[in-house]
Amino acid sequence: MGWLFLKVLVVGVTFSGFFYPLVDFSISEKTRIRKPNIVIILADDMGWGDLGANWAETKDTLNLDKMASEGMRFVDFHTAASTCSPSRASLLTGRLGLRNGVTHNFAVTSVGGLPLNETTLAELLQQAGYTTAMIGKWHLGHHGSYHPNFRGFDYYFGIPYSHDMGCTDTPGYNLPPCPACPQGNGPSRSPERDCYTDVALPLYENLNIVEQPVNLSGLAQKYAEKAVEFIEQASTSGRPFLLYVGLAHMHVPLSATPPLANPQSQTPYQAGLQEMDCLVGKIKDKVDHTAKENTLLWFIGDNGPWAQKCELAGSVGPFTGSWQTHQGGSPAKQTTWEGGHRVPALAYWPSRIPANATSSALLSVLDIFPTVVALAGASLPPFRHFDGLDASEVLLGRSRMGHRVLFHPNSGAAGEYGALQTVRLEHHKAFYITGGAKACDGSVGPEQHHTLPLIFNLEEDIAEGTPLPRGSLEYQAVLRKVRRVLADVLQDIASDNTSRADYTQDPSVTPCCNPYQIACRCQ
Repeated sequence: MGWLFLKVLVVGVTFSGFFYPLVDFSISEKTRIRKPNIVIILADDMGWGDLGANWAETKDTLNLDKMASEGMRFVDFHTAASTCSPSRASLLTGRLGLRNGVTHNFAVTSVGGLPLNETTLAELLQQAGYTTAMIGKWHLGHHGSYHPNFRGFDYYFGIPYSHDMGCTDTPGYNLPPCPACPQGNGPSRSPERDCYTDVALPLYENLNIVEQPVNLSGLAQKYAEKAVEFIEQASTSGRPFLLYVGLAHMHVPLSATPPLANPQSQTPYQAGLQEMDCLVGKIKDKVDHTAKENTLLWFIGDNGPWAQKCELAGSVGPFTGSWQTHQGGSPAKQTTWEGGHRVPALAYWPSRIPANATSSALLSVLDIFPTVVALAGASLPPFRHFDGLDASEVLLGRSRMGHRVLFHPNSGAAGEYGALQTVRLEHHKAFYITGGAKACDGSVGPEQHHTLPLIFNLEEDIAEGTPLPRGSLEYQAVLRKVRRVLADVLQDIASDNTSRADYTQDPSVTPCCNPYQIACRCQ
């Protein structure tokens, strides 16, 4: 336990907010070989069609579109789970939820988080000589040793979970408006419960809550400033760095700032998309001015849009999940339909990644872990099986080969949390369970279990509208292969060193900067 006490002591000093003077930026022998810097930016609830480079109807992502023209765009890139905590756990471990234990979201009152025996990407890169930072939404546990500072990140600045999981002072500057934080002993001013009313949303710098409730309208600017400062400090030091940015965009509530340029034609969602695009542009500009030739910048989405939020949700593009919409319910976030699972993804690394390239390789958020580990010259943790692959050859334009098979777990719609209910096999896709997610009209498609799965040919039916006839030769051939690969992965998971997350809840672990103030208000 000595190492834990030492880390608590070191990180605890950062309560004052003075982080950078305490980080050891000196260059050791093992980092003298030039290793690439890594910047990973994860958007929240962004639709595949929200990226202009993907979907011509979108005109609000000028910086991201420029990045696509200067780097590589992935058109068949998938999340590892279609909701918050599981997708983030898989990004940082390279393992599906059935292996790493994270199968659904953690709460404000969660005691646990990403299991401590799981090794994170940040921990591996720390061991390889990197300085590491996490800025933004964490959502993998905030209590005790589950905090980012104990999971491989030298520096943390952000919110511990989704930004709708806490009340705010000024309902109305975001959509939908969160209930106001109680000012005294009376009830909050809004009877609606679009956000949590129990406690104000906290903002952390390392282990210290520096603002509660957070002013959401200024959060994007703060994230940009902290990211730019970290890149500057790390680049000056000569040490390689890992920066992981978990954005609040495009999850509701949507910030209404900057003011709408043209209120008659611009929607709040478009304004939020432009704000996010501007934030990403600032980070990329800093990379270009400090470490352009030796930095891999990877932009991805965590899952598809939250369809039940109607005009406050993003675009799925052509991935409309027509079969499900005809049954009722959503084919987007929380589901394994393409609209919930296929996400925007870009990679940028001048002189290394081909410019203006489009990859149709079947890839996943799961691949970031093994790819970055390989590029950093690190080693995968022993006694673990991984679901991602090293995609560096695809990134560098030397291969077009991605996965042959991907498994899509249930992430809050119908079925058991984490269960592998959908199998992607090359250009075919088999569903064993459908339904269970709420649509904009309030309908929830009935939960249906398919003993003989629905199988779609995505090359011919990208909208997933008409399943293959079960009596057809194509269906029978695909079904045999699907059954075989599904049986193989379940056997592999059963023989793996798997983890189990603690989903216990206790109100006493709720983040609170001042327990003597109603709603935990910082003065």
